[in-house]
Amino acid sequence: MALLDEWQKLAEANSSNQQMYQQFWSQYFEVEKNIYAKLLQETEVINGTVAELAARYDVKPAVMAGFLDGINDSLKEPNPIDTMEEDTQVSLDYDKEKLYYNMVGAKADWLYELPQWDALLTKEKRAELYKAEHSSHTIVKGKKIGRNDPCPCGSGKKYKKCCGR
Repeated sequence: MALLDEWQKLAEANSSNQQMYQQFWSQYFEVEKNIYAKLLQETEVINGTVAELAARYDVKPAVMAGFLDGINDSLKEPNPIDTMEEDTQVSLDYDKEKLYYNMVGAKADWLYELPQWDALLTKEKRAELYKAEHSSHTIVKGKKIGRNDPCPCGSGKKYKKCCGR
């Protein structure tokens, strides 16, 4: 069984009871925070098998699969998440700006507020990425077409006599 499937079954097993569900995710988010705190301090790219990374960050391989699934969109070269086994070689070569941006998008304040970001991105850059992520959700509506305006299809007719019917 692929590790991601094992991770998903572990998460689903705790979803039947609301208290267990909240406790499971609360514990996972604390583990995730600890991994990121260590990872953001690293000066070299972290490579290895899933089992090696799990041992390095003191978690089970299935939990490491969940972490790798979460960080995969922020990596320079994505890992084969769906087919990953304990002996699969993976890399944690992340794009720091993309990672910060994605953390803001996930509303993971426990991650994007880590003090380790101070050494990686300036306060101004973090504020810029934060603003860019939040403005990416803004919907801008175009100007409303009036009934007597020329039809935007280019027919030359009034909108009410053409596409506005």
